[in-house]
Amino acid sequence: MSPLETTGSPVVSVLLPAHNAAATLPACLRSLTRQTVTDWACVLVDDGSTDDTAAIARAAARRDARITVVTTPHRGLVAALDEGLHHCAAPYVARMDADDLMRRTRLADQVQALETQPELTAVGAHVRIFPRQHLHEGWRAYERWLNGLDSAEAVRRDAFVESPVAHPTLMIRRATLERFGYRDRGWAEDYDLILRLLAAGHRVGVVPRRLVAWRDHPDRLTRRAATYAIAQLTACKAAFLASGFLGATERYVLWGYGSTARALDRALRAHGKRAAHVIDVDLRRVGNRIRGAPVVLPDALPTLPRLPVVVSVAGATPRAQIRAFMARHGFEEIRDFVCAA
Repeated sequence: MSPLETTGSPVVSVLLPAHNAAATLPACLRSLTRQTVTDWACVLVDDGSTDDTAAIARAAARRDARITVVTTPHRGLVAALDEGLHHCAAPYVARMDADDLMRRTRLADQVQALETQPELTAVGAHVRIFPRQHLHEGWRAYERWLNGLDSAEAVRRDAFVESPVAHPTLMIRRATLERFGYRDRGWAEDYDLILRLLAAGHRVGVVPRRLVAWRDHPDRLTRRAATYAIAQLTACKAAFLASGFLGATERYVLWGYGSTARALDRALRAHGKRAAHVIDVDLRRVGNRIRGAPVVLPDALPTLPRLPVVVSVAGATPRAQIRAFMARHGFEEIRDFVCAA
């Protein structure tokens, strides 16, 4: 079936939580109603808003029967997502946030990707963060990195670098999302979901086109909520590394000891994982010990006891150089080492 063909029932449910989103919700809904796919149903969860969000949502639902409004007390994003998921009936669920916009072909392109690639459980897409005027370099760098991922292999390879799928771009098979659900573990619920899917062997792909305009503003959850702080991102990575890649060992090799690597080292220690050696190019550290682990140059790695290697080095260029080094010496990514910057 082509995603543009009419089936008589929704092919995709759009899961749209909203809290005090009156300023941005109308534009978000306009981008939805302009989709080239017309067989959609939107579950709009008003999470106890105190502004005009509920009135805007109800007015939109009166104009378009495809929109269903679910009103709840304010309980936060995870609860809103779980409540909304109960009302999603289509075979695919597309996430959307009330302050973002969709390109006209977003739903069509992602439905087509899932229908033509049945081995994929979910797909993300590339983004354009806006407005650009005051966008910090950190977000620009994340956008460049995110938009460089173009396949399920790239998502799995870089899953511990950052969250490889921007949540408002996610489209996932409903049956799988119902099995996994959303969890509140003190870190980002979207990253937690992606890592659980990958840990269970699911393939998460990417439609390599900018299908979502992702709004940046001072009040966005990723800026102000502790759940999305760097410390919690590190805690999330460490928990999944400890139970997955490092699950069979208490010792590993840590490549790098900058601020990112130090934070990850501390977080992994909380799970009983300790670095046996530290790989570093800083000659001030080489020859010393860090928490009992000898610091050695990269060339020493092939002579060390074979342990899993966690590469915690920021920057795409250094990671590419390390990946090339590891490949030359017979280390296979995912099996022998992971990048977790």
